[in-house]
Amino acid sequence: MIDVTDADFAAEVIGSEVPVLVEFTADWCPPCRQMGPVLRALAAEEADRLKVVQLNVDLNPVTTNAYKVLSMPTFMVFRGGEPVKSMVGARPKRRLLEELADVI
Repeated sequence: MIDVTDADFAAEVIGSEVPVLVEFTADWCPPCRQMGPVLRALAAEEADRLKVVQLNVDLNPVTTNAYKVLSMPTFMVFRGGEPVKSMVGARPKRRLLEELADVI
């Protein structure tokens, strides 16, 4: 799983050839920490179809504000440089996969 910043968001996410799942996260967010193992497993299992990245909202306010992220964790799927799906809150891997099925 890759950490992205305001500086490289365009290159890593907007310019990606494959869909990208972005977790907007924060160090102080317990549900965000719970999602770590789920997202690492998802990144490994779906590496050929989906890129999984994290963006720390406290360190990257420009991107966070640009996409109006207010709650953590927020998950956004970007395809072709555009956000195509947004989800808020921790969830089990099975449910996350079900919710991603129509965008990857």
